[in-house]
Amino acid sequence: MTALWVIIGIVVLLLLIFGGTYNRLVALRNRIDNSWSQIGVQLKRRYDLIPNLVNTVKGYAAHEKEIFEKVAEARNSAISAKSVPDQAQAENQITQALRQLFAVVENYPDLKANQNFLALQEELTATEGRIAFARQFYNDTVLSYNNKVQQFPSRIVAGMFNFTPREFFQVEEAATGPVNVQF
Repeated sequence: MTALWVIIGIVVLLLLIFGGTYNRLVALRNRIDNSWSQIGVQLKRRYDLIPNLVNTVKGYAAHEKEIFEKVAEARNSAISAKSVPDQAQAENQITQALRQLFAVVENYPDLKANQNFLALQEELTATEGRIAFARQFYNDTVLSYNNKVQQFPSRIVAGMFNFTPREFFQVEEAATGPVNVQF
């Protein structure tokens, strides 16, 4: 009779571990999805600011058409990106295009003093900070999830229910370097 209780206890313990592991994986997966949507919210805010910023600069630097086209093209590709790597690549293009735009602004002292431009620039700067925080939170959540998916014994539960590792939101080295502007 004692052996039966030991077996029942072991089975219950295994079911609790199994259930707890499954629930933790679901919670982490949902946190990743939530953090990805938060990145989307901040990127949408960024995409909405870009046309206003470009239009303000156009008033002063209409002959810089190539840069305006690069910004518009980068924005459009970012809006249409579907996967994490595609989104990361598109965001790198936007960052490069905006750096070039701000390099052009340096040549126009009247524009740098324009209140509308300054307000848009400040709003974009604040949004960039929010995007950086959202990316960091997303990557931290992906790290926790990936660790759980790959570690024993949760790896067994992950394999049974098709929990697969997620990709990090990575910025390319080129996006962190200096901007090369040629006229």
